[in-house]
Amino acid sequence: MQDSSLTPSSEQAGTSTPTTATERRLRGFAAMSPEKKKEIASMGGRAAHACGRAHQFSSEEARAAGKKRHQRDDRPS
Repeated sequence: MQDSSLTPSSEQAGTSTPTTATERRLRGFAAMSPEKKKEIASMGGRAAHACGRAHQFSSEEARAAGKKRHQRDDRPS
């Protein structure tokens, strides 16, 4: 004798899309297309640079940061 509670029916297996009020829907950035997210992020970057709040590394600063990182000796063994 087989226990029918262990075998999912077509409704329980997720083959049909749920239409109840408890259905979870994506919201915010999760519901947006990658193109729309990229567009919003680029607007934020432009605004930050326009306000003077964004920092751009010069090649000298980037070189110094990389050198400082590679001198650290707390790397995992």
